[in-house]
Amino acid sequence: MALIVQKYGGTSVADADRIKDVARRIAATRDEGNQVVVVISAMGDTTDRLIELAYQMAREPSERELDVLLSTGEIVSSTLLAMTLRDMGYAAISLSGAQAGIHTDSAHSRARILEVESKRVIKELETGNIVIVAGFQGVTGEMDVTTLGRGGSDTTAVALAASLGAEVCQKYTDVEGIYTADPRLVPEARLLSDIGYEEMLEMAGYGARVVHLRAVELGELYNIPILVASSFTQKPGTLIHGGASMEVRNKVTGIAHDLDIAKITVVGVPDRPGIAAAIFQPLAKAGINVDTVVQNASIDGVTDLTFTMAKRDLSEAMRVIEPIAKLIKARECISDSRVGKVSVIGTGIQSHPGYAARMFTALSERGVNIQMISTSEIRITCIIEEAGVEDAVRALHRAFELETGE
Repeated sequence: MALIVQKYGGTSVADADRIKDVARRIAATRDEGNQVVVVISAMGDTTDRLIELAYQMAREPSERELDVLLSTGEIVSSTLLAMTLRDMGYAAISLSGAQAGIHTDSAHSRARILEVESKRVIKELETGNIVIVAGFQGVTGEMDVTTLGRGGSDTTAVALAASLGAEVCQKYTDVEGIYTADPRLVPEARLLSDIGYEEMLEMAGYGARVVHLRAVELGELYNIPILVASSFTQKPGTLIHGGASMEVRNKVTGIAHDLDIAKITVVGVPDRPGIAAAIFQPLAKAGINVDTVVQNASIDGVTDLTFTMAKRDLSEAMRVIEPIAKLIKARECISDSRVGKVSVIGTGIQSHPGYAARMFTALSERGVNIQMISTSEIRITCIIEEAGVEDAVRALHRAFELETGE
């Protein structure tokens, strides 16, 4: 008997009919002789509607109260699913994040899981129950409810799978798996049968939002295979795992893009030790995650420093940086929210230096100007104008012949 953790996204449980469809899929897994733990998101756009309602009630809702409010979305869907399964004749029980032993830090709206105390879940499994856990939430040591941020239900599912020693974590959503590029932009994008953790981390971190980055990190850390598949079809999906890929090696795996970025340039920065720390430490303290960083070559002891962050953090980042720029005697701070990034990702990049030239040539032929370049062993990322991102993704997908899989 295998232990399987399944996760269902909001679109998969958007209404009563879809909840019943999910229940039938879960029942089929149980009928195969498996123990099943299910992590579920809120129905449809429930979370967005709750946020909107909160801001109708208060100009600046308390982070604590907002977390309590948002956690109710998953409670509703988990209880409805448990009721459906019981009506079908299957033993099932719903648990909140706290009841399932999801313990977090106290960073409301962006909490991180500290540990999973899974004794209650194991007890319910031993009694024959299908266990339905409300995703996206946990509880602090003071028993305050927290939420894990967007995509947090993915993290809940993989954390539970690791704690329980599950054979696999199956994520069911509204897409059929991981594609070589966003199929909404590139209709000829190809569905991957499998992908390694390392490549998926780069894909998730640089724009592919099919699986949350933190979930992939946990999967790699605890060696939990993650299957991404559609809840609306029976197609096999994509397996994220740590073994050698069944896809052809030494090539580009996919193209990722992200429009949710902005950049700040601190102009005329004195080039001396301690300046970078003076800039980035306050940003870290403010909870702002800095991505690509580029510093120009120093001329006469002065340089320019450019970095990117999520678009939603731009105003707060400028608020933090502007007084620091004055303190270190930089000339000015310039921000730009009309940028995007496009990345070529694949294990082949580390052994084929010609891939960078091919990427830059493809962008040049489409008239795309590269503003910044960032690389890792298996990724090349270019920051470009937002308006050129879609065209760049299509051009790169063609340039690396990803539609053929050869």
